[in-house]
Amino acid sequence: MKTIIQLKDVWKTYDLGEHKVHALRGASLEVIQGEFLAIKGPSGSGKSTMMNLVGCLDIPTKGAIYLDKHNISHLTESNLAQIRGKKIGFIFQKFNLLTNLTALENVTLPLIFQNIAVEKRKKIAEDLLEDMGLKERMHHKPGQLSGGEQQRVAIARALAVNPEVILADEPTGNLDSKTGAKIMELLRELNTKHKKTIVFVTHDDNLAKKADRIAYLYDGQITKIKKT
Repeated sequence: MKTIIQLKDVWKTYDLGEHKVHALRGASLEVIQGEFLAIKGPSGSGKSTMMNLVGCLDIPTKGAIYLDKHNISHLTESNLAQIRGKKIGFIFQKFNLLTNLTALENVTLPLIFQNIAVEKRKKIAEDLLEDMGLKERMHHKPGQLSGGEQQRVAIARALAVNPEVILADEPTGNLDSKTGAKIMELLRELNTKHKKTIVFVTHDDNLAKKADRIAYLYDGQITKIKKT
């Protein structure tokens, strides 16, 4: 089994003048390629900070982070952006769709930064939205879509560059339980059928149990990891 993400004794400290806040305190974790992993912990435990570090949105204060055996701990922002664009897809709790763009335009956005030709990126986005059951909704703007539809657009956008890893930060947090369950089924399908490595953050026990393994985060440290 291949390790695709590894955190080794990772610290993230925020300097707030007279005070230092340690969001992560020597966290270590291995993510196996193709697994469905939950990171569970209460508010303030460091879950979102960990996702930002794994997702190349930030760099650690101390320790090392490896993505596909490459140390990404001290890369420049431009190099991090390149890795993000090719290897990682993000799904956020608040969807983070651009409200002035249609579903189709939102999904094509990451492809623009990869210099994909106009017609090709339109075709990729249309196919993904159709796969998400949004064929009739792709020319609607986010304000014209339900929460579940917006999250499916966000998932399609995350898949646009065909990433190896999908990171989902509380992906059902703004959805009702029935819609949230459908989104979790969709993520599991992406994992089993499309062989995507999926790491999702949750504070919900029932959602965490849908993963292959659960990593428990408390006060910035991984306290235990267990199979479900």
